[in-house]
Amino acid sequence: MQKGNIGVTTENIFPVIKKFLYSDHEIFLREIISNAVDATQKLKTLQERGEYSGELGDLTVRVSLDPKKKTLTVSDRGIGMTAEEIDKYINQIAFSGATDFLEKFKDNANAIIGHFGLGFYSSFMVSKKVEIISLSYKEGSQAVKWSCDGTPEFKMEESNKADRGTDIVMHIDDEFKDYLEKYKIEELLKKYCRFLPVKIAFGKKTEWKDGKEKETDEDNIINSLEPIWRSKPADLKDEDYKKFYRELYPGYDEPLFWIHLNVDYPFNLTGVLYFPKIKNDLDLRRNKIQLYCNQVFVTDSVENIVPDFLTLLHGVIDSPDIPLNVSRSYLQSDSNVKKISKYIMKKVSDRLESIFKEDRKAYEDKWDDLKLFIHYGLLSEPDFWDKGSKVTLLKDSEGKYYTLEEYKSLIKDNQTDKDGNLVYLYSNDAVGQYTYIQKAKDHGYSVLLMDGQLDTALVGMLEQKLSDGSKEHSRFSRVDSDTISRLIQKKDDAQEVMDVEESANLSSAFKSQMPAIEKSEFHVEVQPMGADEQPAVITQSEYMRRMKEMSKLQAGMSFYGEMPDMYSFVLNSDHPVVSKLNAELKEQTAEQLKPVEAELKGLRARQAALKDERDKEKGHDASTDTPSTEGYDVKKDLEQTESDIKAQEDKKQEILANFAKGEEKVRHLIDLALLQNGLLKGKDLTDFVKRAVSLL
Repeated sequence: MQKGNIGVTTENIFPVIKKFLYSDHEIFLREIISNAVDATQKLKTLQERGEYSGELGDLTVRVSLDPKKKTLTVSDRGIGMTAEEIDKYINQIAFSGATDFLEKFKDNANAIIGHFGLGFYSSFMVSKKVEIISLSYKEGSQAVKWSCDGTPEFKMEESNKADRGTDIVMHIDDEFKDYLEKYKIEELLKKYCRFLPVKIAFGKKTEWKDGKEKETDEDNIINSLEPIWRSKPADLKDEDYKKFYRELYPGYDEPLFWIHLNVDYPFNLTGVLYFPKIKNDLDLRRNKIQLYCNQVFVTDSVENIVPDFLTLLHGVIDSPDIPLNVSRSYLQSDSNVKKISKYIMKKVSDRLESIFKEDRKAYEDKWDDLKLFIHYGLLSEPDFWDKGSKVTLLKDSEGKYYTLEEYKSLIKDNQTDKDGNLVYLYSNDAVGQYTYIQKAKDHGYSVLLMDGQLDTALVGMLEQKLSDGSKEHSRFSRVDSDTISRLIQKKDDAQEVMDVEESANLSSAFKSQMPAIEKSEFHVEVQPMGADEQPAVITQSEYMRRMKEMSKLQAGMSFYGEMPDMYSFVLNSDHPVVSKLNAELKEQTAEQLKPVEAELKGLRARQAALKDERDKEKGHDASTDTPSTEGYDVKKDLEQTESDIKAQEDKKQEILANFAKGEEKVRHLIDLALLQNGLLKGKDLTDFVKRAVSLL
């Protein structure tokens, strides 16, 4: 028997391993099984080279549990180790000293395991004692048993193991007793080892017999030796790709299409990436790309390996150029990782372009499922614009699809306003904004349907991109953001405008009857829109609405979300109903308003004179609080005059409000406009229905 201390100059390596790798302790099983697979693959290679002439036999790596003994064992029939090899590869851990060791790995816990020999030592993260029982493939070798209880001291002695290979016996610490549960080990094996190139067996398969679950004699193989990405695309059919997808993501809808990756220069990379039906699950279905290193699972957090928008894809990437134990800082700086990221984005772009060119109809059919993915790419990855914009489609309210260039050509002649702006009209609710869409169509305009999760952010980007390098400016306006005549103003749109005083009185009358809706404010205005247009419409400012919608996507704009919704209630002065109401308003309020208007006229004249006098005094004395002459105070007089004006204005508003209150058609026009925009609810809606019935 040999006893000794592990050759590392730290006083005790094991607390260091547990401290740095505690959060990643489950990867111990991946490391131990990876070592077993490596040992098996090496034996196969030696035989192929003629350096080993013995039989290979069953090369299955076996994982077994013994809850009574509290052990988890991984056994292989690979090359095994001699006592000298154990001493070299297990006992000698080459570090110069404790200080260097701790300093080197203080920011990168995962990298510890990546050093030669420490993959095995990850077993001590969950074990109070570990044993190695090994017999080398070399003729005449003596089996050896090595054991260590988590201190630098080890024991090594001869063993009676008769079969070639290595057993790693882990005596699981009570703190990690869940690793003695069958379901837990099965979960880890499926996560980390499901595509390893050597059979991994965990117990026996079971079957239901006589109402009970019984073990069979057949090994329970948990992995697929030849995953689909290792095959040549020419040897695979569509059903093979779909079957593999179902295995990876049971319960998910079929993918839209896929990309088979296969490159060996300037880096090695294989894999299959699928375009899922992502629709609105922007966050829920991230981290569905699995990263492997030589078929060993590494991570499903691939944000730094592929551009952010491609994390919405599903599938597998396998590259030996990305080490098993990646860290965020490593990924951000490694040149191979950056090359891989650019390559994957190029392959995705090329695949989208080829599908678009080869079968545009099929591409259009998939567009509603694809657009969130492509929109996210356009918004988040500057390098994606050149190719992504070519396969970006715009869908109009009639369900027709156009490329950006095609749509621009379609609307250029008819939807350019008097200032030379090309106006893109759009709707985000074809049903709710039906009336507005129809009005636009009546004018010969095309309306886009932009109801996607990222369309609000995309609109701003398209306005910028479609205007770049051109004298022509592009503007997107939602069809309900203004009256149609003002959305695209033409030079020949001049119409007769109602008298300013009449317009103000009519606006005030309607303003007095606007309902109080929480977090909503209404501005009332009168505008000539044509006798055939609606008598009243409600519009919402494009800018403010867009800012409020953006606040939901960008935390820094949250203050916009707290602001009220701003609406314009626009009365059509050309409509017969509005004209008649205006005539009635003038007729019924004329006598009451006459003395008020006369008083206001005099007060406003006095106000103007007092302001002139005050301004003159400012030139003589910087203090506006100083009385001018013999106790006369201009400021006080001005304040009183302004107070009198307000009193008369209030009186005027009351007269106008009384008219509106007694005129059912005023509230009916308001309710019709509110109803059209989904703003009429509760008691107001009930009252409207009753009033509508009474007016029949």
